Amino acid sequence: MIISDKYEAVIGLEVHAQLLTNSKAYSSDENIYGATPNTKTSPITLGHPGTLPVSNSKVIEYAVKMGIAVNSNIRERNEYARKNYFYADLPKGYQITQDTTPICNGGFIEIKDENEKEKQIEITRIHMEEDAGKSIHDLDPFNTLVDLNRAGVPLIEIVSEPEIRSSEEAYRYIQEVRKLVRYIGICDGNMEEGSLRCDANVSVRIKGADKFGTKVEVKNMNSSSNVKKAIEFEIKRQIQLIEKGEEVVHETRSFNAANGGTISMRHKEEANDYRYFPEPDLQPVIITQEYIEKIRKTLPLLPKELFIKFTKEFKLSDYDANILIEEKEIALYFLEVTQHNKNYKTAANIVNGAIKSYLNEFAIHISDFTISPKRIASLIILIDEGKVSNSVATSKIFTEMINSGDSPEDIAKNNNWIQDSNTDSLSEFVKQAIAKYPEKVEEYKSGKKGLIGLFMGEVMKLSGGKADPKLANQLVRKELEK
Repeated sequence: MIISDKYEAVIGLEVHAQLLTNSKAYSSDENIYGATPNTKTSPITLGHPGTLPVSNSKVIEYAVKMGIAVNSNIRERNEYARKNYFYADLPKGYQITQDTTPICNGGFIEIKDENEKEKQIEITRIHMEEDAGKSIHDLDPFNTLVDLNRAGVPLIEIVSEPEIRSSEEAYRYIQEVRKLVRYIGICDGNMEEGSLRCDANVSVRIKGADKFGTKVEVKNMNSSSNVKKAIEFEIKRQIQLIEKGEEVVHETRSFNAANGGTISMRHKEEANDYRYFPEPDLQPVIITQEYIEKIRKTLPLLPKELFIKFTKEFKLSDYDANILIEEKEIALYFLEVTQHNKNYKTAANIVNGAIKSYLNEFAIHISDFTISPKRIASLIILIDEGKVSNSVATSKIFTEMINSGDSPEDIAKNNNWIQDSNTDSLSEFVKQAIAKYPEKVEEYKSGKKGLIGLFMGEVMKLSGGKADPKLANQLVRKELEK
């Protein structure tokens, strides 16, 4: 038996999402990424004596949006708390957060496990808090630099139950969270910029055991793939320790992307180490059902809802639907195409194929794409009507449409790309093609049906690529069967 097969991982994730508000959580300081260090601060953010925080209503709205999206119970009375600890990049010496009254309880994130079966990962809580500043260790060889622009930036922390059982499930969970926060417009999800961060709590136990193993927290993972790598390393490390009869230490470890390992940072703090107490400078926030319903009406169709629509109503494959819903803007673009043409499969092929390839090649967003959904629908109509082949449409007409305001049909006519659907003219090409390969005709008739491609190629060559493939295929087969 492979040693690793004796054990199972128990993983819980804490995902911190920076909210896309214009100002910080408790001050009017601008919330912006990439500004000159220490230019987006104020006495309130820095916790100067005599200053008072004020709750940002957008933070509450965005937290409620997330709660609705994951089917959480949203708390009516929300109180703030102070979490006390000392870091050089925490100017106030405490963080305004929520302790005993998180704004959201329960809910779930739906993923597919490693066997591609649906699995719900339960959510423990979602709470509002503010970010700390940023310590920078790699710009000065002798000193750690501190940038306080991030201090006070609003966050929600999404805490899962320890129901994740592998690094792959953890990866898929983060991808789903990232997709959700981007869909509802509360976070840009850019892990490399730190606007979506994840801490993983990892332990291992003998398969079938009820008791959890010793939990280790892993930090400093700036991508979904790094979360996966860190968890894989940590699982192996803990199993090796247990097999050697050594103890797994309850600690916080940091992921080293250079070697794919984790290193010890400090012994893990307990909740009472933070000396939580009610925030005296902020009144409790009351969230009514009326407010929740108002926010619910502003939510777009969520990825799961779009997936059901695309597979059930539009009859697309799971594969096509999953690619379309990866990005909200792509999904919405596709939806608009379908408002003008009901050939859903061809629309999906063009969006997932030609359009996404173009966006990737030139590193542009769909919002900067010059061809409107209505014009793409017109291109599909040309295909449906048999005026152009799918290949001509996507490789030639599509390319011309990017730089031209002409209709797809005009582009096709101007370039002599309208395919020949005239039976008489095609029949002549078919006869010529078959006459060219008399020995292959006999082979075809003896059972080598794959030779149809040879004759079709010749017909397309004779027609200058303008023959209607479907009609030409029918005529070739008819002629060969004589």
